[in-house]
Amino acid sequence: MKPIIKDDKYYRAKERLSLIKKFYVSLSMFILFAIFLAWLNYYIDGWRHPWFLWAVGGWGLGLIFQGAKAFNWNPILGKNWEARKMKEFMEENENEPTVKF
Repeated sequence: MKPIIKDDKYYRAKERLSLIKKFYVSLSMFILFAIFLAWLNYYIDGWRHPWFLWAVGGWGLGLIFQGAKAFNWNPILGKNWEARKMKEFMEENENEPTVKF
């Protein structure tokens, strides 16, 4: 019988699945709430002051960050950025002479 380890692939996959599921629930609630706010905005003042965009925009920005975390998307640093930089720095240090005091 294999011992259960916290960093096991199964638990990491289960955690990632949980993040994705939470994102889809948040996305569906966002869509319903945005439709309701747009309707309410239209009903109250007929689009003269589209105030609902402030609420939808703020929530949408938060939803983008939640989705980026759930799907491991990082457009700035990219995939495996840290590993590539570590390799680059280690190769730089190989070329430098070692100074001993």
